[in-house]
Amino acid sequence: MRRKRRPKRRVMIALNILEIKDFMNKLLCGDTFDHFLLREAAITGSAAWSLDGALNRGFYSEDELEQEGLAGLSYLPFSALRPQCFALIRGKRTPSYFKFVFLLSPSNLARTLAQTRSSFSPSDITGLFINLRFQDGTLLLTTGVSYRIFSTDKSLEQEWDSLVKRFLKSHEISFSEL
Repeated sequence: MRRKRRPKRRVMIALNILEIKDFMNKLLCGDTFDHFLLREAAITGSAAWSLDGALNRGFYSEDELEQEGLAGLSYLPFSALRPQCFALIRGKRTPSYFKFVFLLSPSNLARTLAQTRSSFSPSDITGLFINLRFQDGTLLLTTGVSYRIFSTDKSLEQEWDSLVKRFLKSHEISFSEL
C-alpha cells in the first residue's frame, strides 16, 4: 500500500553568514544594504541601544521629505542610520549581541512583486524582511514575509528566499543554509 505524500510545508530560510568580518564591512562601511529600510536595530556592547527606524514626519518639512526621497515611507532608509549604527559597533571589542530588521521600500516591494509575477498586490503585503542576529559569535540571517491578508499561497515566500540568496551571492557574501 502506498503512503500518501504530505505536501511540504515551506519554512522561511535561515542562513549562517560565514565570513562575519567581511559581512560587517559590507553592512556598516559599504552601501550593500542602503536601499533597504531599517525597521529596528538593537545593539548590546558596553550598554544596550535600541533604534526605531520609524520616520518621524514632524522632524521634516514636506519639501524636505520630497527632497530626501522620504515621502511615502514609514521607515528611514538604512543609509540614513548606517553612520549611527557604525559608531555604536566600531571599536576593539565586538558587541555581544545585535539585531537588524530590514524591509523593502514600497517601490522595491512593488517592483519585486511585478518581477516575480506574484498574484499578490502591494496592498496585500505588510513587508518583505531580512533579519540579522549576531549572538554567541554566530551571525544568522533569516527571511520573512508579513501579509495583511490570509493566504495559504507560499509562492512569494519561496521567491523572496531565492531573491535574498541571489542578493547575497551577487555581493559575494558567503553563507550556509541551516
